[in-house]
Amino acid sequence: MPLNNDIALRPRFKMEIPRYNEAILSDFENAKTTQSEFVIARVDDHVFIKFPKEKQHFWSPQLHLEINKVDDNSCTLHGLFGPNPTVWTLFMFLHFLVAGIFIAFAIWTYTNLTLKQSYAVQASITLLMILIWVTLYFAGSIGKASSTSDMRLLNNFMNNILNVNQEKVL
Repeated sequence: MPLNNDIALRPRFKMEIPRYNEAILSDFENAKTTQSEFVIARVDDHVFIKFPKEKQHFWSPQLHLEINKVDDNSCTLHGLFGPNPTVWTLFMFLHFLVAGIFIAFAIWTYTNLTLKQSYAVQASITLLMILIWVTLYFAGSIGKASSTSDMRLLNNFMNNILNVNQEKVL
C-alpha cells in the first residue's frame, strides 16, 4: 500500500475482497484473542486496530476499517490511517482556532486600512496566523512521517488477517 502521499495527513485506501463481510469481521474478532501485538475493537461493520498503551507515543497511528457488504460473496473494505482521535481533535481545534483568529484580524486589518488608521499590529498578527498554520501543517507531516513504519505494521497485520496481497489495493 503506497503511503507516499505528501498532502494527505490521514491516508485512505479501498479494497474489494471476494469474501462475505461477516466472515472477515469474525476473523478480526478471532485475532483479538489469538495475538497481543495489537488492540482490536469492533463496532458493527467497523474495526479499529491500534497499538497497546505501552507501545503508543503521541503520533501513534491507528487503523480504522469499515467492511461493507456488496453481496453474499464479496465486500468492500475502506481503510483510514490516523492518529489517536483525541490527538486529531486537538489538531483540528488548533487549525480552526488559528483560522478564526486569522479571519478576525484580517477583517480588523482591512477595516483600519480603509479608515486610514494604523494597522501594523493587526497585519502582523494576521501574518503570524499564516505562519502558525504552516507550522501546524508541517508538524502533522512530521508526525505522519515518524509513524510510517507503524502504519506499515498495522497494514501488514491487516493483510495477514485478510490473507490478501498488497497489489489488490485500489
